[in-house]
Amino acid sequence: MKALTVRQPWAGAIVHQTKRVENRTWKLPPKFLGEQVLLHAAAEPDKNAVVHGPNLDVFGAVIAVIRFTGYHYDSGADPCCSEWAFSGTYHWTIDKDVTVLPEPVPAKGRLGFWTPSDDVLASVQDQLAVAQ
Repeated sequence: MKALTVRQPWAGAIVHQTKRVENRTWKLPPKFLGEQVLLHAAAEPDKNAVVHGPNLDVFGAVIAVIRFTGYHYDSGADPCCSEWAFSGTYHWTIDKDVTVLPEPVPAKGRLGFWTPSDDVLASVQDQLAVAQ
């Protein structure tokens, strides 16, 4: 299972079922469509974001499991697909069912998709087994 790092408060908005699109400058690799991906909250917040809410104080940890359902490019010519969408970016759409981990799993993230350590994957799998 791969992971994707997202800065706060955007990772928290995904967890709280409000943000269902991830803005990226690159296309979603087809192999990730419909696959489980770990959502990792970056170690540093997005300093340009002005969003307040609960659970936005988690940094440097895997916080949920998500699935991408598709993607499209927004050139700005058509209305946005979401209030969270930025024009001039690819919009990766996120499945409405997000599995939030009861406890964040500390991990060092990276740009793009990355492979978590065996310890991180085991901790996530343990929490998923209890949640089911």
